[in-house]
Amino acid sequence: MSDAHMPPAHPFDYDGSSDGDKLREECGIFGVVGLSDAANFVALGLHALQHRGQEAGGIVSYQPDQGFNSARRFGYVRDNFTKQSLMETLPGQLAIGHVRYSTAGSKGPTAIRDVQPFFGEFSMGGAAIAHNGNITNADALRREMIDRGSIFQSSSDSECIIHLMARSLQRDIPARMEDALRRVEGAFSVVAMTRTKLIGVRDPLGVRPLVLGRIGDGWCLSSETCALDIIGAEYVREIEPGEMVVITAEKGVESHHPFRPARPRFCIFEHVYFSRPDSIIGGRSVYETRRQIGVELAREAAVDADLVCPVPDSGTPAAIGFAHESGIPYGMGIVRNQYMGRTFIEPTEQIRNMGVRLKLNVNRALIRGKKVILVDDSVVRGTTSRKIKEMILDAGAKEVHFRIASPPTAWPCFYGVDTPQREKLLAATMSEDEMCAHLGVDSLRFISLDGLYRAVGEAGGRDPDQPQYCDACFSGEYPVEPADMIEKGFQMKAAE
Repeated sequence: MSDAHMPPAHPFDYDGSSDGDKLREECGIFGVVGLSDAANFVALGLHALQHRGQEAGGIVSYQPDQGFNSARRFGYVRDNFTKQSLMETLPGQLAIGHVRYSTAGSKGPTAIRDVQPFFGEFSMGGAAIAHNGNITNADALRREMIDRGSIFQSSSDSECIIHLMARSLQRDIPARMEDALRRVEGAFSVVAMTRTKLIGVRDPLGVRPLVLGRIGDGWCLSSETCALDIIGAEYVREIEPGEMVVITAEKGVESHHPFRPARPRFCIFEHVYFSRPDSIIGGRSVYETRRQIGVELAREAAVDADLVCPVPDSGTPAAIGFAHESGIPYGMGIVRNQYMGRTFIEPTEQIRNMGVRLKLNVNRALIRGKKVILVDDSVVRGTTSRKIKEMILDAGAKEVHFRIASPPTAWPCFYGVDTPQREKLLAATMSEDEMCAHLGVDSLRFISLDGLYRAVGEAGGRDPDQPQYCDACFSGEYPVEPADMIEKGFQMKAAE
């Protein structure tokens, strides 16, 4: 394997930590039909979705004279899919792409096989598929298909969809995809392509996002609206939960609803952290929602202090809202080094121990002698929070108060988010007061689940009988039973 295909050594998370102390969205997907050099537009879209997956990316295109072509690489989109020599190998007016982190798939030098999109050749022609989410019955499906003769090429749960399509008796690829996805449990937003069609599908609960855009005579599908902006596409609408769209350059968008209707349960953490602040979700600005989270947090957890300081960059909108509501001045007490995508020297143990300091630095002149409120989006393991607290105290702060723009993360996600095992989640083993003592701060408060729901537009808060979102990472109430994990011994929350 060439160096270009090797994963980066000791990669740093998007938020600046090096210890996996933040939740990470697993994937971003993008597709284009009806535009010359479609793969170039896909590359731009994936660049805008880089925050959703930084381990690897892939693009598949179709051109009638050459058929299907693909490229899969480890690393950032900008380091791979901006090279003319590579993009010239991906001609055509139809292309899809994927950026990923991994949870279900393997990591390491052999994991190029897990990089999507996946491709399959069927009797009626080829098809490629890219998936955002997680299939919660993938292990059972894989065992069944291997017993019946299927040969898997990757360790990714997403490959199950291709094998289920191959076994379908339907006569065209969209119908085979419907067949396959009816057997899949969990969360899936999918972009796929045949020789002439761009296909988009969301699971019946609509856990993961997918939007439709229009650019000139072409169409595009994306995980977020910010990726439409980068190519100058017009946002048309969200793909509905349980909807399949089949798009061609000639006929435009055809909509189907192949699944039994269900009450939507969109991932509420998309509002808190995963989506870019310049995206639109459900007609609402993500930035404005995060600002409103800060407003709700200030109402619920006021504290006497001199300065409201965000933990950059994800805590910034909530900190602005907190400062405005509380009347306490806002200040950039922590500055992020925007150019430290990875360590610039071989990361020895000593360098890795610097961790947060490689990306974040304290504005000492602003912090010294003040009571500081630090606003962050979440606390997962707590290691990064402790390091930031130490940096603030070292800079001469009088007091440090943490305000967290999400409820305590006490349960793992099985729907496409990279979450530590439950016993490694701080909130799974400690109360709020115990976490405060563990972090060594003067106070620690999380926004309530009701407060979060109010911030995303549910004026009455969370309906305990029929929650409007998937909030399993906070509540332990899983809208789809994680069958594979239960088989491995995972204990569901006991009914109250």
